[in-house]
Amino acid sequence: MDRLGALRYFLLDMDGTVYLGPHAIDGAPEFLAYLKATGRKPLYFTNNPTKDAAAYAEKLRGLGMDAAPEEILTSGEATARYIAGETPWRRLYVLGNPSFEAELARHGLSVVQDAPDAVVLAFDTTLTYEKLRRAGLYLNAGLPYVATNPDAVCPTEYGSIPDCGSMAALLEKATGRTPIFVGKPNPIMAAMGLKKLGAAAAETAMVGDRLYTDMEMARQAGLCGILVLSGEATREQAAAAAHPPEIVVESVKELHARLRAADGAA
Repeated sequence: MDRLGALRYFLLDMDGTVYLGPHAIDGAPEFLAYLKATGRKPLYFTNNPTKDAAAYAEKLRGLGMDAAPEEILTSGEATARYIAGETPWRRLYVLGNPSFEAELARHGLSVVQDAPDAVVLAFDTTLTYEKLRRAGLYLNAGLPYVATNPDAVCPTEYGSIPDCGSMAALLEKATGRTPIFVGKPNPIMAAMGLKKLGAAAAETAMVGDRLYTDMEMARQAGLCGILVLSGEATREQAAAAAHPPEIVVESVKELHARLRAADGAA
């Protein structure tokens, strides 16, 4: 209880944590309202790069959760920041949605078909065989290779669908190459989130539904890992994990109740 009550900043996964598809997770709007009412700061923190921050903020507001674009960090934005700030690559062959290509452009990066400096893979819902063919040729030629996120599947209200990690596995089978994943669990993304919040790791939680991304990043970055069971992971998987999460709750609705109790709220 003391640990929970001392948390002032919350990195909040979205898919499977505060919503599933077009529906808010039960209790999520009330939980977010409580965080802000008690002076805590949330940062929506997603490995899904298929939309930009403005689109996610609009979706969250439509589901009853107060959110501004500056309160969101996607793996797409993190990848763009990483490439623009940490590498010399400027011409990129990209497997990604148009919104991800626009994110790269906002950071001064060019999406090209020929003579790229590197290959960049995202969760691409516009994926075609032609994209895979070109990417395979560039990877076999030895070009640098970066991906947004290692998630194998993306949870939806109608079931799980292949995500960036599955697409990377396909290319690995064809080329023997694996990318640098910039999104969770890479602590680079956690550091970006902490900087955006002006937060210290000791007073920050990562709330998410996945052991191998959300909870692993929390462990590597020194954050409090709070696993919700409303998305991918199960209680049995959490108990069997090499590094079990610090806190396991059914959903953010239960987390809200536990946080209120830690605060001594009625």
